[in-house]
Amino acid sequence: MPRAKPAAETVELRVERIGMRGDGIAQWRGEPVFIPFTAPGDVVRARLGPKRGDGRSAELRELIAKGARADPPCAHFGACGGCALQHLDEAAYVAAKRQWLETALAQQHLEAERIAPLTRFTARTRRRARFQLKGKRVGFHARGSHRIVDLRECHVLHPRLMALLPLLRAFPAAAGATAASATLADNGIDLLIDLAHAPDFPLLETMARLAEEGDLARLSWREGDRITPVAERRKPQVILSGVAVVLPEDGFLQPSVEAETALAAAVIDLVGAAEPVADLYAGIGTFSFALARGAKVHAVEGHAGAVVALSQAAARAGLARTISAEKRDLAARPLEAEELARFEAVVFDPPYAGAKEQSRALAGSAVPRIVAVSCNPASFARDARILVDGGYRLTAVAPFDAFLWSANLELVAGFERS
Repeated sequence: MPRAKPAAETVELRVERIGMRGDGIAQWRGEPVFIPFTAPGDVVRARLGPKRGDGRSAELRELIAKGARADPPCAHFGACGGCALQHLDEAAYVAAKRQWLETALAQQHLEAERIAPLTRFTARTRRRARFQLKGKRVGFHARGSHRIVDLRECHVLHPRLMALLPLLRAFPAAAGATAASATLADNGIDLLIDLAHAPDFPLLETMARLAEEGDLARLSWREGDRITPVAERRKPQVILSGVAVVLPEDGFLQPSVEAETALAAAVIDLVGAAEPVADLYAGIGTFSFALARGAKVHAVEGHAGAVVALSQAAARAGLARTISAEKRDLAARPLEAEELARFEAVVFDPPYAGAKEQSRALAGSAVPRIVAVSCNPASFARDARILVDGGYRLTAVAPFDAFLWSANLELVAGFERS
C-alpha cells in the first residue's frame, strides 16, 4: 500500500521584501520562502511548498497583519497572471523595483556611479498585448496555469486594445484560434491571430468582415512560422522621432509611446555628441531615428522584416545617407573589435536573455562610449560585468517602470572607457 504524503506544514512568517519574480520573501529556518501576493511587513500564515532555487515556495493561507499594502485596482488581480504587484503601496512598489536593480548589480559585484530615480508611466497606455483564446474566453493565463482568465477589465492595456475583446469573442470557435497578438499603431490596430490550421475560404471571408467591423488597420493569421495577411485596410505605422515606419506583421514596439519617448531621450543623453553610432538589436529603429538627428547611424538587427521596415522608412524620410541597416544575428555573429573601431558610441538593446557574445566583443574593443538598454536586470548585470572587466566604467543607470505592476524592469545604462 503506498505511503500517504505528509501534510504540508503551515507556518507563521513575516515578509521582508519583494523578490525579482514579484513574490514576497520571508525567512524560515535560514532559507528564503517565496509567497505570492504578499507585501513587506505582512505577517502571514503560509503553507510551505516544494523547493524553489535556494529556498521554498509557499501559498498564502491567512493575512494576520497588513504591511505595505494598497487595494488592487483590478478585479482580476490575484487570478490573472498579468500583474504581480498591484497590492503594494506606492513606497513599497518603488522600493521593490529599485531593489531589483541594486540586487542584480550586487550579485555581479558592480556599482554604478549614479542610479536615477525610477521613472513611472501612466496606467492604461500599454499598446501591445498577446491575448489567449479558447472558445469565447479571451484574456491572459492565470498565474502558473494554462487556464485563461476571461478579461472584463484591465488597468494596464490601452482602452482601444480592450475594445477588441468583443471582436475576438466573435471569432469562430471552429477556426482553432489559440492566441491573438494586438499592436496599437498610430493609425489603427494590427492584429495577428494564431491558428491551429490554415483557414478555409468561408473563414477568410469572416476574418475580412471582422477586420471591417473592428476598423482594423491589418488582420493576419499565423500557422507555425508562416504569417499571411487577410485584410490590410491601412498599412499600420508608427512615428519614431518624426519618421513614419510601417510595422512588420510581428514587429516589436516598446510597450507604450510614453516609454518609447523616455527611453529614447535617455539613450540620446548618454550618447551625447559621439558619432558615428552603431545601434545594435535596432528593431524597427526606435533609437536609430532619434540618434540620426545628430549622428550617422549603422543599425544592426536580426529580424529581416524589421530591417526592411527601418531601411524603407529611412529612404522615405531622406535619411538613406544618414542611416545604414544590416541584417545580422548578433548572438551568432557579433560585431567584432575591428568592425567596432569606426564607432564613437554603440547602443545595444538585446532581448530578455541579454547580449553575452556581443558584450564580449565590445569589451575587447576601443569604443569610447556604450549605452545598454535592457528589460532584464539580471542579464544586464551579467553583460555589464563583462564590459567592466574589459576596462569600462559603469557611469549611470536609469530604471523605467515600462511594464506597470509586473515583475519586469526596463533600464538604460552608460559605460565609458576608463
